[in-house]
Amino acid sequence: ILDTKYTKNFISDEEIKNIGLEVEKAHSLLIDKNSQGKGSVGWIDIPRESDDRLMGEIESIAKSVITNSDAIVIIGIGGSYLGARAAIETLVPGLVGKKIFFAGYNICGDHIKGLLDALKNKEIVVNVISKSGTTTEPALAFRIMENFMKKKYSPKKLKDRIICTTDRSKGAMRRIADANGYRSFVIPDDVGGRFSVLTAVGLFPMACAGIDIREVIRGAKEQFFDSAECNVENNACYRYAAIRNLLYRKGKKIEIFASFDNRMHYIDEWWKQLFGESEGKNGRGIFPASCDFSTDLHSMGQLIQEGERNIFETFLIVDKEDENCLIPYDNEDMDELNYLAGKQVDYVNLKAYEAVSLAHFEGGVPNMTMHLAERTPFCLGQLFYFFEKAAAISGYVSGVNPFDQPGVEAYKQKMFKLLGKYGS
Repeated sequence: ILDTKYTKNFISDEEIKNIGLEVEKAHSLLIDKNSQGKGSVGWIDIPRESDDRLMGEIESIAKSVITNSDAIVIIGIGGSYLGARAAIETLVPGLVGKKIFFAGYNICGDHIKGLLDALKNKEIVVNVISKSGTTTEPALAFRIMENFMKKKYSPKKLKDRIICTTDRSKGAMRRIADANGYRSFVIPDDVGGRFSVLTAVGLFPMACAGIDIREVIRGAKEQFFDSAECNVENNACYRYAAIRNLLYRKGKKIEIFASFDNRMHYIDEWWKQLFGESEGKNGRGIFPASCDFSTDLHSMGQLIQEGERNIFETFLIVDKEDENCLIPYDNEDMDELNYLAGKQVDYVNLKAYEAVSLAHFEGGVPNMTMHLAERTPFCLGQLFYFFEKAAAISGYVSGVNPFDQPGVEAYKQKMFKLLGKYGS
């Protein structure tokens, strides 16, 4: 459910109606697959056309991985890992750093060395995710990890402990997988990294964490149909895309995506990449920022409440949480908290959200709230597809191709030159 009541004083019904025509055009560009980026829209039909054979293969290999390993290392960066990490951190956060480890998302020697030290006495399986196999961060991590594994396992055993998710037929990672006999999953040609969470890129790591991937896809499929109608009033996904573009045109250049649960932090990070890479081009684009509330209210709250009025917010709230932490009564009440005794901590968190959304609205910061019914694989699948489609529609409305990222190459070329890469 998308609640937009705290945008009412900033956007009129007439403006919503008028931008609806632009949304309809964007819808046609996306669904007809007849515009910029038309070769990268394979993600649209994934929930409806889910491959049962692939799902079964993912589940079977993941079951074997879980049974035969103490540690699963997922190597990737950006869209090759953020969706999977978001799901795992949200649904089974206790696994990260214990059974599930991530690498290849930075260039930090201490991090890689610390990871290798932690894995010395563990039975390891590696899932490396890279369409090309030459992206510097995951390629470095994989070279080091593969070398580590070669010293630990025989070539025959290694084949069962390295799984590549990569291009079907080309690229360095495909060559590595084929040359060494590593098992592999395919990244579809018509799906870009930041839209790949519902492919094997995201589903295999999720399955290795024990997440029910069929429920993830079922949730995405429901959202597929919920967001099918090209109507800003009835389609919450399109309404979100429309409102954020209207606010941008009114000088709201920064969107803060904030959740009130630390387990959702990587949902924020996934969302940030999705919208940043999709819209930030041609001198345009809403700057996507993220906050963890209420923590960041004690660092960013002042600026949001009374700083420059160039911000709007989108909150992510889970409506039904397990009630598992009761506030006790204290006879002395020296902290003056007895008025909360007997209530759940999540109740206080909910009231903090309600207070923040109202205070920021009254302070000149329009905000919307995305409500998840529960913190489940089904609801996460809904969320993933909702924002994927919203990013595509929003990008087309803003006048850019939401499926390319030419600017990403600028720093890479300069880095390669500084490193002395041949031909750079």
